[in-house]
Amino acid sequence: MSGKDLEAGPETGKGRWEVETLYEKEGFTCAFRADRVLYEEETGQQHLVIFENGLFGRMMALDGITQVTERDEFIYHEMMTHVPILAHGAAKRVLIIGGGDGGILREVIRHRSVEHVTMVEIDPAVTDFCKKQLPQISAGAFDDPRLNLVFADGAKFVEDTDDSYDVIIVDSTDPIGPGEVLFREEFYRAAQARLTPGGVIVTQNGVPFMQGDELQSTMEKFRRLFKVASCYLATIPTYVGGPMAMGWGTDDETLKSVPLEELEKRYAAAGLTTRYYTPEVHKAAFALPRYVEACVKV
Repeated sequence: MSGKDLEAGPETGKGRWEVETLYEKEGFTCAFRADRVLYEEETGQQHLVIFENGLFGRMMALDGITQVTERDEFIYHEMMTHVPILAHGAAKRVLIIGGGDGGILREVIRHRSVEHVTMVEIDPAVTDFCKKQLPQISAGAFDDPRLNLVFADGAKFVEDTDDSYDVIIVDSTDPIGPGEVLFREEFYRAAQARLTPGGVIVTQNGVPFMQGDELQSTMEKFRRLFKVASCYLATIPTYVGGPMAMGWGTDDETLKSVPLEELEKRYAAAGLTTRYYTPEVHKAAFALPRYVEACVKV
């Protein structure tokens, strides 16, 4: 199907299931019923579909892999954003790589202390369609005057830019297709060079129970680049197989162990209202099960 808006179309009911293909080669799939397909297109970068599901609301998939849903997006976006920003404590400049749906951006600009945000998305179609079909995810964030929105290859951007950032958030797809370059050591090294002293990078590293090799590969590269190479966890229902890992790379050894009392002060000062993140959850997220720890301590 080529670039067709289907919002006025009939409900598909039992007629169509969107199959999650991420673990297909490993012998596992699941499916979400598309009660109504809202938009579907080959964007030139990837196959995009936005549809409605009775349990998870509106959903977006790229190349058969679930990216975001209305029902549980807040978990991922809050944890990818508030953990590094509140751990840093004084972040003024933030770089987002990917994140075309605008959810990370929405959470970043809630921090009044952040003065500038650059967001680099490779596929403008993703942002355009999400603004139209999933507007509650960005919630007007694309209109914030602090935003510099760039449509470009994120890896090339960090290689070419001279700007520096306190926090870099890599909201990438999995290492398949356009997102693969964002898991290479060359990208991590270029990103490290763009961090200010005491800065931190966080990365989307999949579900370790299902994608342990992905996390292990990133940790091997982080350990060659950063004094602290680790991850923290959050459980997002639509990312099946257990908690998701969010990679953590920094040269500041204090950021991972900010005292709870200090996190509580920073959270209160930020004036945030969150649905998943709390300072207690922040601290607990760094407590890793042994099978995850084994991927980190390679």
